[in-house]
Amino acid sequence: MVRLLETAGPVAATGEAAPRALRDRALLEFLYGTGARISEAVGAVVDDLDLDAGTVLLHGKGGKTRLVPVGGYAAEALRAWLVRGRPALLAAGRGTPAVFVNARGGPLTRQGAWTVLRAAAGRAGLPVDGPDAVSPHTLRHSYATHLLDGGADVRVVQELLGHASVTTTQVYTLVTVERLREVYVTAHPRAHG
Repeated sequence: MVRLLETAGPVAATGEAAPRALRDRALLEFLYGTGARISEAVGAVVDDLDLDAGTVLLHGKGGKTRLVPVGGYAAEALRAWLVRGRPALLAAGRGTPAVFVNARGGPLTRQGAWTVLRAAAGRAGLPVDGPDAVSPHTLRHSYATHLLDGGADVRVVQELLGHASVTTTQVYTLVTVERLREVYVTAHPRAHG
């Protein structure tokens, strides 16, 4: 995951390509750092962000909204994008409240966000085609799995992901059970025998 995020572009990007590099890094950090769906990320507007409080208001399925924390890496990338990158791209358009904008100054589309992710995955040497291809959901899945592996309660993760049912969230616990088994086999003296 780190390799993917870092290939999106440095937070300190400069030069002609800097606005897009800053956007790309901010987008991927946002997806992984909030667990947002791709539609929630491209639908986010600047007023949804409160980086001083470390939160973002996500607009999810069925018109439901949820307030989720934004971690330090995502907040740093978002600040760099909003201050140094977004204004340069907005200058090409008519103005939009969207957090993430395209090179023409309009809102970034789902397809545009997919293109950003595929390019970063390709640069990171990760699969971009086939069943193991990196997708926006890969970042959401990693977010949930890392929370659960870190000891987060499944009901808290359910709220963070905006799932109506805990059953949907429990899909991510299957990976965690595999991880627990792996740790058990390598760490417990009586696991083999």
